[in-house]
Amino acid sequence: MAAIPVIGPEDVAGRLSWPALVDALAEGHRRPPGKVGDLLLSQGKDALLSRAAWIDGLGIGVKSVTVIPGNEAAGRPTIHGAMLVFDGETGAVRAVVDSALITYWKTAADSVLGARLLARPDAAYLLILGAGTVARSLIEAYPAVLPSLQRISVWNRSATRAAALVEASADARVPVAQATDLSAALAEADIVATATMATAPILRGADLHPGTHVDLIGAFRPDMREADDEVLRRGHLFVDSRETTLDHIGELKDPLARGVIGRDDVLGDLHDLVAGRAGRLDDAAITVFKNGGGAHLDLMTAGVILEAWGG
Repeated sequence: MAAIPVIGPEDVAGRLSWPALVDALAEGHRRPPGKVGDLLLSQGKDALLSRAAWIDGLGIGVKSVTVIPGNEAAGRPTIHGAMLVFDGETGAVRAVVDSALITYWKTAADSVLGARLLARPDAAYLLILGAGTVARSLIEAYPAVLPSLQRISVWNRSATRAAALVEASADARVPVAQATDLSAALAEADIVATATMATAPILRGADLHPGTHVDLIGAFRPDMREADDEVLRRGHLFVDSRETTLDHIGELKDPLARGVIGRDDVLGDLHDLVAGRAGRLDDAAITVFKNGGGAHLDLMTAGVILEAWGG
């Protein structure tokens, strides 16, 4: 019996590109929707999240990760995990892929695909809230796919972490600076991407100006919110997948339960956006895209990684 390959970042270094992955995610959403299922176990602030997908023609995948926020204070990674990729016809295991590799590429590509379909074509200024690994990937991915971008700013509750990320991004495609006044930065931003672990809103709808595209990434549990109710009231709402966001993630589950928004206020998902059935209505619209990062996206990303690896 042949050994099952275990694929990590070093195995595909230099072989992946953001435009190619974003194109692959778009192509994946031209297929009929696959089957997905999530399992979330929590113990206090700690969580085990398992997500599975089965897509005809792409195979089967299960990604499981632990999220232990307390690790950060001890200098340990907060997230650990792996993804099993199965052949769709035989059910045989094709590979085990490092979950951090999958998530790093999938999360940013999901958001950038949403922005490519929803942000104004002339969007020039990206503001990122957060200074962790996802923020770092956004600094790479956004200007690689949206050529109109001319500058990026990073805001974080910890100014020291924001400054460190800006310093580490000296060789980015576009200039990266630190934002110290959040309200002032929001008044100028064309795209606002939130990539935090917030459980209470940090983005206020009152601070958004017409034409802004909002990319909500961080919230993944029912108790997590990054945007306040006014963001959702003012915005035209879109998601990567209705099935994995509306009833599972606090960003939408909470305001839906309280009647702040209705299910019909979600105007489309990536299948609708890619097909042209939904999208930005005009330059003044505030568009809000919830990146839920479902297992179907993990599976699409894993396919690109396996191809790059040569398997």
